[in-house]
Amino acid sequence: MLWVGLSGGIGSGKSTASARLAELGAVVVDADALAREVVEPGTPALSDVTSRFGPGVLTADGALDRQALGRIVFGDEQARRDLEQITHPRIADRTRELVDAAPADAVVVHDIPLLVELDRAADYALTLVVDVPAEVRLRRLVELRGMDETEVRRRIDAQADDQQRRAAADVLLPNTGTVEDLHHLVEEVWGARLVPFEENLRAGRWTTTATVTSPEHPSVATLARIVSRLRGALGDLATSVQVRADASGSQHEIHLDVQTTGPDATRRVRSASGASRDTSGREVRDRLARVGFVVVPDDLRGTTTGGLLAGADPARVVLANVRN
Repeated sequence: MLWVGLSGGIGSGKSTASARLAELGAVVVDADALAREVVEPGTPALSDVTSRFGPGVLTADGALDRQALGRIVFGDEQARRDLEQITHPRIADRTRELVDAAPADAVVVHDIPLLVELDRAADYALTLVVDVPAEVRLRRLVELRGMDETEVRRRIDAQADDQQRRAAADVLLPNTGTVEDLHHLVEEVWGARLVPFEENLRAGRWTTTATVTSPEHPSVATLARIVSRLRGALGDLATSVQVRADASGSQHEIHLDVQTTGPDATRRVRSASGASRDTSGREVRDRLARVGFVVVPDDLRGTTTGGLLAGADPARVVLANVRN
């Protein structure tokens, strides 16, 4: 399974990209849909929301009045945080249920508007961001959807800005053209990157030569994201994950050094390769696969320039040496 994050600011066309990915075969987990589901009438979350914000956030039939609630939280940071404390744990629980139910060979796309705001980019094997300048999004929402300009500006200002969103993206999907243009970009990413990425992970294959590449060296933000992914996946097995000084080459390779917490930690990482029956090894393998890494068996390490951990993303070569 490949775990992908998809985001974009309000009015960016993220839902259009998400719908096209679903048509192509992705399992889409829609955070907005789950946010509505967990506050349906009769749910504990709706009761908590009413207690915090008052009966004015309910419609006449007892459902959540999302516009009334939005007017409160988009202009008050503390109110927004209070709402998130009520809803986010329940949304997270429901997300885990849906991901666990996905087929083993699925590309699971988490459609999550607040990916950047919640600092979640490192949680995924890959992040896709639909990229549209804020002023273009403002014009779309006002002219095409008839939304109030002041309200739209408040919502845009409450979200991450364009630069922050771009820094969190592995793949940018520019969307200043037509719907067909966006569909074409999504289809390219699906066929050239997402499908082979998932196949690599399922087969335990790592990338030695990028088949989808950029002429530019990895950015500082890209390196930080990859380090955070690996550090998060290894958890208490590693004391540090660092980019080596020679982190680039003819294939734009990224070389990392992982310092483990001791010999037992190293053994657990090594046991995560291939057909190990070690329970802890399988757990580590699953955690690494979730962020796009596989463990290279000892007898094949020569093919990876000494890397024990390697990325399965067909667009970049990432190799990591693990040390006691």
